[in-house]
Amino acid sequence: MSARQRIDPGWTWDDDFNMSQAIQIGNAIYVSGQVSMDSAGTVVGAGDMKSQTRQALQNVKTILESAGASMDDVVKITVYMTDISALAFPGLLIEIEAIAVKS
Repeated sequence: MSARQRIDPGWTWDDDFNMSQAIQIGNAIYVSGQVSMDSAGTVVGAGDMKSQTRQALQNVKTILESAGASMDDVVKITVYMTDISALAFPGLLIEIEAIAVKS
């Protein structure tokens, strides 16, 4: 069985959380739910679903690149949307998880 490798894109805002932005096992990369926070931990696009979606997808891309993969390697995306404060931080409207398999 392949060893688990934590993927860290180098963001400091998540250092106090007991989580990984992604885990790689063999060629599979499991990206944790990404929201519209920039690398400094600031919510991008408050109240704007399009801007938040763009930032969350950019975060997925950054994490995959940290693992030597790309968006072309994504095999599954799961999207959670809300118009209430049900996600991790106030003001968040969308969260995106991904699974990728490096070629």
